[in-house]
Amino acid sequence: MDSQVQHIIRKLALLTPEHRAEAEDFIDFLRQRQSRSNDALARDFTCASEKSFAKVWDNEEDAIYDDL
Repeated sequence: MDSQVQHIIRKLALLTPEHRAEAEDFIDFLRQRQSRSNDALARDFTCASEKSFAKVWDNEEDAIYDDL
């Protein structure tokens, strides 16, 4: 296990149960924010690539797949 993670675990062990619960809530908040950030980044990359792929996606030969 990473030494930084072990260091944080040792600090958590010193907290009261109530403060550990607060720390866990904060960790959940950070993970959720990180996930949203990753989703936004993926969305940005998708939007940026749409123009590049337009010629490939929009053609008569593959039009049959447009309704799937």
